[in-house]
Amino acid sequence: MFTKKKILAFLAACAVFLVIDLWMFSVLRGSYQKTVLQDKKELIVALARSAPAEAAGMDPWLTEVQKAYPGLRLLHIQGIPGIAQVQAASLDSELKSLWSARQGAVSFQTGIEAASYLEVFVAPEAVRLGQGKFLLVFAPVLNKEGDTAVGIVVAAVDESVLTSFIHLTYSLSMIAFLVFALGFGIPTFSRDPLTGYAILVLFAIVLTFVAYPLFEALRLTFVHEGRFSFAIWKEILTNKQYLSALAGSVKLGTLTATLSTVVGFLFAFFVARTSLGGKKLVTALATLPVISPPFSLTLSIILLFGNNGLITKRLLGLEHFSIYGLGGLGLVQTLSMFPIAFLTMAGVLEAIDSTLEDASLDLNASRWQTFTRVTLPLAAPGILSSWLLVFTNSLADFANPLLLSGSFRVLSVESYIEVTGMNRLGNGAALSILLLLPTLTAFFVQRAWVAKKSFVVVTGKPSGRFSDLASKPMRLFLLAFVVLASVFIVSLYGTIVAGCFVKNWGIDYTFTTANIVEALQRGKAAMISTVTLAGIATPIAGFLAMIGAVLLVRKRFPGKRLLEALMMTPFAVPGTLIGISYILAFNKPPLLLVGTGAILVICYVIRELPVGLEGGVATLRQIDPSIEEAAADLGADQATVFRTVILPLIRPAFISSMSYTFVRSMTAVSAIIFLISARWYHITIQIYNFSENIRFGLASVLATALIIIVLAVFGLMRVLVKQSEHLEKTVTVQ
Repeated sequence: MFTKKKILAFLAACAVFLVIDLWMFSVLRGSYQKTVLQDKKELIVALARSAPAEAAGMDPWLTEVQKAYPGLRLLHIQGIPGIAQVQAASLDSELKSLWSARQGAVSFQTGIEAASYLEVFVAPEAVRLGQGKFLLVFAPVLNKEGDTAVGIVVAAVDESVLTSFIHLTYSLSMIAFLVFALGFGIPTFSRDPLTGYAILVLFAIVLTFVAYPLFEALRLTFVHEGRFSFAIWKEILTNKQYLSALAGSVKLGTLTATLSTVVGFLFAFFVARTSLGGKKLVTALATLPVISPPFSLTLSIILLFGNNGLITKRLLGLEHFSIYGLGGLGLVQTLSMFPIAFLTMAGVLEAIDSTLEDASLDLNASRWQTFTRVTLPLAAPGILSSWLLVFTNSLADFANPLLLSGSFRVLSVESYIEVTGMNRLGNGAALSILLLLPTLTAFFVQRAWVAKKSFVVVTGKPSGRFSDLASKPMRLFLLAFVVLASVFIVSLYGTIVAGCFVKNWGIDYTFTTANIVEALQRGKAAMISTVTLAGIATPIAGFLAMIGAVLLVRKRFPGKRLLEALMMTPFAVPGTLIGISYILAFNKPPLLLVGTGAILVICYVIRELPVGLEGGVATLRQIDPSIEEAAADLGADQATVFRTVILPLIRPAFISSMSYTFVRSMTAVSAIIFLISARWYHITIQIYNFSENIRFGLASVLATALIIIVLAVFGLMRVLVKQSEHLEKTVTVQ
């Protein structure tokens, strides 16, 4: 693979390319600098020709020029130093002080001499004014005849434009060299170039759209007034308002995670470990909040229990009741997030081998003793994982607190206000990073606790049935609880639909269809752009996830763990931090993406990539590699093996990944609220705006339309991907 001939050929090719590369970019850089300086010189000469020859007109002229060219820093000198008496005027105190202190310097004297000979002079060395560096341009002010200099205009040209372009060209030249070296080196030294290129592309994607933006966000938190500083973190960690928001987020997360885990466990136990009927309907209703827009339940809670709510105001006549704050947020987040715990624990409870429970029952242990001493301890990792997942999602939740927090402060909303209201990106980024601390703390505590205990059950052939551990009273309790909770969930969604046909909820409940017409007219553009961008992101995320899964499961290469960590990172990062980091990273060359549809597509893909990757990895680990090896032995290349063997086998995970990406893209809020533009709007932000403006009828129409679209896609996925009947288990009553 690595022979002397190949290495010498590779080094020679790289050397030739590097020489050509540096020459091309140096020519480009020089041409750009020359063009920019020439344009600036022409502008300053034109301004100098319009400058007054008399001292009385200097200040009005400077004021007029400042209005026309706000970023230009000018000094007007009446007279030529050394020839006539001079008088300097400027609206820029720093530039005027610089003239007073350094007019005897060589560059200044050269500029004065050039101006006296009616020439334009650009100082070779930049000077510092404030936090920036500037090039000084000296241009003569002519008399009426145009043959004698009667003054000088000194202009300070910001060097950062030239410097940034130099850095950009240097970076592009290095990137071009790196791309050539990798592109030429992979086929030269690798036996499987296609895999090498796939690894290269994935690394480029995650480094560009995961590592780089997060680095930019972290870097900004240590920069204050252009210099390295801990000022932002000092302010964040000593400000009572921010610390109160952190405590509020932890309090809300703990409350939500605990309640959601309890409710999710009851639902999971009902579905997985009892012989009661209606399990498919219960599962569908329990998963409904996961695939619905984030504002939907909040909107329905406000319609029912808000200040002008149907129940609180119209039916009960309550005057001082408020759903806003910790109580309302805890209720909404529990309803929104208990499906996460339910889906996690349902899988855990179904995976437990029932032979230990049967043995316990055979030894005359009661159902309660068997549940508390066998089932519950074996389900402990799943319960803790569910709690951690909900806790993480609660901390990162942005949509519900935005509408329902009231005076209760949480960090996700505080970071949003810092960015959009205060225009303090550094503070917003720091607050979003601060959200990671309780999440990581909970994660490591959970891992340490689980690591101290063993939850492995070594058995032979697993049982195809479960014993129903619930007694008759417990089954009645579970049935009543599940029915009441399901009815409440259905009533909340029914409230949204009812809101579509009410003239003015809380004031005038007259039936009307005007909301539908107005909402669809005003939300048409947002709906089209949302569906379009989500449709573009869906196949991209699906294929990237499956390619990443194949590489991580089937291939060995340097940096494999790093690639996996980078691809999984967006799952743990709050959406607000993703949005802020993308603003910082992609609002400047060479990747100027803010305001375009591309940045929204990229955000969708990167945010949902970890879920598809995990699904693909789990599926591939269940497939014998010998199937792919047989295809390769028969002459199929890697692309053919992936297309004709791997992709059909992981079809359920592939379709699930695409469906999940589409659903989450349609209902996204936290990250994309920073990235939307007038051209590329999002339907969830439109719903939020209607809700904020007390136009609940319009918000209900768009929320209902979004629910219909999402449910249609989710239903199609369930039709395309069905659970094998051989994997289903039955529950028997002891």
